[in-house]
Amino acid sequence: MTNPLAPGSLDGRVALVTGSSRGIGADTARYLAAAGASVVVNYRSKAPRAEKVVAEITAAGGTAIAIAADLTDAASVASMFERVVEELGPIDILVLNASGGMETGMGEDYAMRLNRDAQVNVVEGALPHLAPGARLVFVTSHQAHFIRTTATMPEYEAVALSKRAGEDALRAKLPELTAAGFEFVVVSGDMIEGTITATLLERANPGAIEARKHEAGRLFNVAEFAAEVAAAAVDPVPADNTRYVGDTTGFARESGA
Repeated sequence: MTNPLAPGSLDGRVALVTGSSRGIGADTARYLAAAGASVVVNYRSKAPRAEKVVAEITAAGGTAIAIAADLTDAASVASMFERVVEELGPIDILVLNASGGMETGMGEDYAMRLNRDAQVNVVEGALPHLAPGARLVFVTSHQAHFIRTTATMPEYEAVALSKRAGEDALRAKLPELTAAGFEFVVVSGDMIEGTITATLLERANPGAIEARKHEAGRLFNVAEFAAEVAAAAVDPVPADNTRYVGDTTGFARESGA
């Protein structure tokens, strides 16, 4: 996949991508670094995987560091931001990519703690460390974004509801962000082939991916969607603060939206 960002276009910028040791987050980090940004690869527990992404970026001539942080732990998040500013400087781009909720053994409320509470806490923790004019990008899915008007698979409903709750909570902060001179964009995508979420959904509901692909015509892969996320970090902010990626066939928009 071709990088949507021009080489050197992010020289001197600092970008932090949550949950970027693999998948969409890792590819987004690679795109931003290739455009010149100094990138923070955030991960929860898989250090070797994160360090591999960093090694790939630095081998290509970019700048990156890996920082572990449990986004559901306020002290861990605070420590992450302190290290970022100390080593790289204020943050120009914050990509809120990390999400979950289909894992086992994390507790019944994990989806809401990670997809809503942690997202808000990360943004609030980031505010003192953002550079003037910083851009915040929240990554979600059509299945979550449209959950109030379009039902999703039962296996994904709890995650979708928590992701939408997170989006709503962040949108409620828009006046505060705007007043501080910061920009906010939601990137909503259809099912993405090759993600852990798609794998878990397919395991729980065999045929789900193929059925959605048939309805939508095609699905984006990880690299393609990550390119859209990276572009959302620099492109003009849409009027409704929402960038739609992939077909929205079958999803009903809310009245007035």
